[in-house]
Amino acid sequence: MGSNPLPVPVTPAGRDGLAALLDAPERAVAALDFDGTLADIVPDPEQARAHPGAVPALARLAPRLLSAAVITGRPAGVAVRYGGFAGVPGLERLTVLGHYGAERWDAATGTVQAPAPHPGVAAVEAELPGVLDASGAWQGTWIERKGRAIAVHTRRAADPQAAFELLRGPLHELAERHGLIVEPGRLVLELRPPGMDKGVALAEYVRGSGASTVLYAGDDLGDLAAFAAVEKLRAEGLRGVLVCSGSAEVTELTDRADLVADGPGGVVELLEAIADRLPDRRLPDA
Repeated sequence: MGSNPLPVPVTPAGRDGLAALLDAPERAVAALDFDGTLADIVPDPEQARAHPGAVPALARLAPRLLSAAVITGRPAGVAVRYGGFAGVPGLERLTVLGHYGAERWDAATGTVQAPAPHPGVAAVEAELPGVLDASGAWQGTWIERKGRAIAVHTRRAADPQAAFELLRGPLHELAERHGLIVEPGRLVLELRPPGMDKGVALAEYVRGSGASTVLYAGDDLGDLAAFAAVEKLRAEGLRGVLVCSGSAEVTELTDRADLVADGPGGVVELLEAIADRLPDRRLPDA
């Protein structure tokens, strides 16, 4: 058992967390971001798909744990579709928390639970083309309509980082006028309702599950809130492992991570390595 090498966390808290997960997997939760963690970042977000090894790795690992979750800024249904998570043996207990936890899809029911959309999103969508035009940042930018949020991508602009910085101020002003906030990411600015982030979603999920250990993997600025949530849960007595899906574009997570994986491929290898070291058993159905 253990054909894939298992990396050693660089921090004492991370080593303690990984040891706890391996010792009592039936009390552990694995939660992962989607884009940049389970799926490679691509110029067109609509073309994003889970890494070829992601679903098989999750399907091996999830039955050995208390539960597994994907936490994403995407709509839950879109993440399920792009991830290919529905109807996969081994993922019967998977939960996808979309729109930073505002939406929830459970594999057991195959349904999405969601509140009514914030009215500010529609108002922002109507004004956004004019704001982009007035800012001189229209060419090369791309608007992604998420239903409960709207995002502006600059990855395809002639100078992606310059376009990103140029739009920060105007988009913050636009969001504030309509009761929204701006979540920056890897060459993307997302305008969404306040009150939910990956940290809130992760903490609620872990506490609701009754887990004593949590592993979280992410790659972007939006995952810092989830990292902070794990650090707070550690302070409350839970064990935790923080994994960064490494990127040269975002270094903040690397500095705070217990483990750094080499992108989605490295995350898949980590999940496989953990599964290699756990008993091949499935928990009884809830």
